[in-house]
Amino acid sequence: MTKKIFDHLNIANHCRQCDLPLWQCPSFLIVLTGLVTVVAMIGTYFIAIKYTEPEIVALIVIIITGFLTIINYLIIQGFEKLAEANRLKTEFVSIASHQLRTPLTGIKWTINLMMHKQSDQFTKEQLKRLKNIEQSNQRMIDLVNDLLNVSRIEQKRLGLKSKTISLEKTLKEILPEYDVLAKATHTKISLDIKKKLPLIVVDPQGIQLVIHNLIDNAIRYNKPKGQIKIRLSKKPGFVRCEIEDQGVGIPDQDKKNIFQKFFRCRNALKYQTEGTGLGLFIAKAIIDASKGKINFRSQEGQGSTFWFELPINKKQKTKNKKHLF
Repeated sequence: MTKKIFDHLNIANHCRQCDLPLWQCPSFLIVLTGLVTVVAMIGTYFIAIKYTEPEIVALIVIIITGFLTIINYLIIQGFEKLAEANRLKTEFVSIASHQLRTPLTGIKWTINLMMHKQSDQFTKEQLKRLKNIEQSNQRMIDLVNDLLNVSRIEQKRLGLKSKTISLEKTLKEILPEYDVLAKATHTKISLDIKKKLPLIVVDPQGIQLVIHNLIDNAIRYNKPKGQIKIRLSKKPGFVRCEIEDQGVGIPDQDKKNIFQKFFRCRNALKYQTEGTGLGLFIAKAIIDASKGKINFRSQEGQGSTFWFELPINKKQKTKNKKHLF
């Protein structure tokens, strides 16, 4: 615990991690500004007591103010340098992801053509290896797509187009895609939908991505022969979706970081499950942009329940009220 506190207060280490010299590092300069301000206040007090001439006191105050102005300028320069580095990093990720997606898609279609059109020309061992290549290629495509989504989120170019849809219908269209994976992992998926659910206003592709990410995580981190329960219900002004698993759960110390980029729980790494740590970050960005809510409850070793709520179509709500009279 003491080591963690020391690491947190180690300003020099923070500056090295940001690749900034001390005179450009905001953490160091803010501390320095505080120290100079305290010293200046105390010094000014004693000087004012010793010297009665206001000109001397005014001159000292002007000198200290000028020094603090220089430090504040350096702080601003440091933040600008960090912001520029972050912008360049985001642009690089976006450009690199776009460039990678084209050849990866080409590889995907080539492998599909070889496996389905020319399968009689390969032995079982060769087909098995082609299948492994196909799966690895698909993981790369998924990673590239996640990186593109992250870069769009950071550049505030997510581009969601809201439409009125049925969350129940969307969920029922998605679930059959997991039949094979559920059977392979001996996972039972149940669906509990309350009657007369209202329509919601969201981006259809965005909400599909959220549901895919949450179900993928539920299956990936579930225990062998475990169950996944999906519930849809109505809340005041919202439709709520809950996805509950019986998996490894989330340690208490990891809960605060669960929606951060590239973060993966330590028990997830222990079980060697695949993942990039981007799915929940993307899901939260989409739900927030849709004016909804997303959160979870979890206990390590007992499983997790991730839920999100999306706003009901207000026009539909008004229309339903008119029918009551």
